[in-house]
Amino acid sequence: MSPLDYRHVTEFKPVPAPSGGGKRRGRKPQGEYALTGAVRQARYRQRQADNRAAAPPRSPRSIRRPSRPQQWHAAVTTLVALQAAYAAWLDALPEALRDGATGAALQAIVDLDLDELVSIEPPRGFGRD
Repeated sequence: MSPLDYRHVTEFKPVPAPSGGGKRRGRKPQGEYALTGAVRQARYRQRQADNRAAAPPRSPRSIRRPSRPQQWHAAVTTLVALQAAYAAWLDALPEALRDGATGAALQAIVDLDLDELVSIEPPRGFGRD
């Protein structure tokens, strides 16, 4: 046996039964050799992962969504922020590019009057108006 052959350390050698008729303690190894601690732990973790019950699927009703008025206000806020960003882009655009398609599109966005959208208060519904 070579010095690199370490199987002799983990080799299963049956122990004679104790006198008095009792049984040997512990489980009999499944294979030819006893398992190392790392292999036993890996098998245990795999069993735990296999036995873990899958989380029940969430119903669409259990997911809380913002109300329609909240969605409206969020959308208007996003539009106003985007309009300000496009205005800054238009201001930073060189004069040579302002006459092109990019400049025309940016100018059209900046010219939109969003004050009317900001002033609208959507109905809350279900008699809560």
